Amino acid sequence: MDASTLVAVFLVTFVFIALAVGGMAMGSRMTGRCLRGSCGGPAVHGPDGKKISCVGCPNHHD
Repeated sequence: MDASTLVAVFLVTFVFIALAVGGMAMGSRMTGRCLRGSCGGPAVHGPDGKKISCVGCPNHHD
């Protein structure tokens, strides 16, 4: 492979990932829902023994 092929592959990959991330961001903004992580649910405890809370989102509803 020469350098121009590697640059082309890099650019195509970068554009594809940028479109995917942009699409996810637009979907999140259009639906008004918060992004959800994998906090493990209410049974997860932090290093201090207290339960970890995932209520940082202003749109969070129990």
